[in-house]
This record gives sequence, structure tokens and C-alpha cells, in this order.
Amino acid sequence: MPRQGLTSARVSAAAAELADSVGLSRLTVAAVARHFGVSDAALYVHVRSRDALIEHVAVRAAATFADALAIAVAGRAGRQALVGFADAWRAFAVTHPGQYAATQLQLPPEVGTRSAGHLRMIELSYAMLRGYGLDEPALTDAIRFVRSTFHGFVSLETVDGFGHPRAVDASWQSILDAVHTTLSNWPTRKQEHQ
Repeated sequence: MPRQGLTSARVSAAAAELADSVGLSRLTVAAVARHFGVSDAALYVHVRSRDALIEHVAVRAAATFADALAIAVAGRAGRQALVGFADAWRAFAVTHPGQYAATQLQLPPEVGTRSAGHLRMIELSYAMLRGYGLDEPALTDAIRFVRSTFHGFVSLETVDGFGHPRAVDASWQSILDAVHTTLSNWPTRKQEHQ
């Protein structure tokens, strides 16, 4: 029988907070149970396994992440949209490292295809890059380029991976300038074969 006041939504919210504080790799059903002061068994009424718990965190985090991206690009195009998108991406990853890590996981198809947040993140990525006049297959290539660049940067930043004394913010701004220039001059198929 579910413990009074303990719901799937509360379990997911607590798991997301714990993922940020202890790291996604250390998130367990037992840790969430301890957070609520209940036995592990009491939590299994709301979540069937650790994998399911991680999936709940990923879906919840993707919705929050997508909301932040949507606000950042609303009414903007080109460089302004890119910068808003990038800054929202970085802020979410730095503020919510465990949740961010969960959004980068490959989810089972039955979970990923029903996750509104994940779908919105994809749509927002494509919409932002359409402002650069890109069509397929260049659009997908550009999305992979942008995602790799942003993910690589924030992955290093969240583990203090930048040891050089140059300000990280200054490097971020230079990288955004470079990404904008690259997207503005993206090679076409015709150019690739010359």
C-alpha cells in the first residue's frame, strides 16, 4: 500500500534533486528511500527499479530543459537564437548536472518516444538551426555539430576540466562566435565534392 503523501511525482522530483547533488551514477532507489525516511520496499510501489528511476529523472529533466530552451529562443533567429539556446543549455547543465546527464542517456524507445520534453528538445534544435537556412542533410549534420560542441564544453566545465587561467566565460563567447560563423558558412553538398 502506498505511503500517504508519497507519490510517483514526489519520488521523481526527489530523485532529480538527488541526481544533481550526488551525481546520476550514484542515484539509487535506496538513496531516494532514505531521503523520504522509508524502506526501499515502500518506494517500489512508485518505481519498479533503478533503471526506471533514472528514466523518470530523464523524462522530468527533459521537460524542464526543453522549457528553458524554448524561453531562450522565443522570438529570436540566427545568432540571437543560437546564443539564447547555447546559454540556456549551459545554464541547465551547470545548475543541474545530474539531471543534465540523464537527458543525454539513450532511453528505451517506448520511453523516449513518449517523452514530450525530449521531443521538444529535438524540435527546438531543428527550429533554431533553420534560422541559418539549412536543409537536410546539412541540418542534421549541423545539429550533431552544435550538440557535440555544447555537450563537450559543459561536460568539461561541470568537472572543472578547464585548467587554463583564461576565463571560461570568455572561451564560451569565442566558441559561440565560431559556431555562428561555421553555421553561417555551412558547406553545401556541391562544395563538399569540389
